[in-house]
Amino acid sequence: MGEDRGVPRQPVREAIVDAARAMTIAEGWDGVRMGGVATAAGVSRQTVYNEFATKAGLAEALARREVDRFVADVRSALEAHGDDVYAAARAAIAHTLTEAAGNPLIKAILTSARGGADQLLPYLTTRSDLVLAESTTVLLDWARRRLPDADPHAMAFAADSVVRLVVSHIVLPRDPAETIADRLATLAVQLFTAATAPPHPG
Repeated sequence: MGEDRGVPRQPVREAIVDAARAMTIAEGWDGVRMGGVATAAGVSRQTVYNEFATKAGLAEALARREVDRFVADVRSALEAHGDDVYAAARAAIAHTLTEAAGNPLIKAILTSARGGADQLLPYLTTRSDLVLAESTTVLLDWARRRLPDADPHAMAFAADSVVRLVVSHIVLPRDPAETIADRLATLAVQLFTAATAPPHPG
């Protein structure tokens, strides 16, 4: 098989992971074959092996990129609304709920639950703590820039609480995503605002 000469390495890796991602969402990881990924990505089968060595290596890369992409999207949703805390929180929460509902990879990462990810599940769930921690950090960094005088411990608790509540509604949704996003964004504003209040004496 010929090597894919003249094609920069990073775009090749991205194309392979893109193909693997699309096939996983459509068919489940069990149905993904290295040869099929190569065909979908427009590269040789040998190139796929050269880049990732094994199917497990490809799974690791796919899981890592899902985390990176998800966290980046949360950050973008927050930053798109400037200093409007409610609008920003609502956008980030709505994105998370919608993404988890439509993407079994993200749902598996966020909840450690099986959702069409089959044998890819172990690679995803090992990232669960990572993506929750990174999402909390993104939310906390954003909130601190908007409320610089807030108590740091109270802010950390608020950010952690919001993320945990969002995940709980992914695991057991009780209302439409838009309704949940409205309510949790209101609660997020209350928690962050409370973090700016002076501590109770004694």
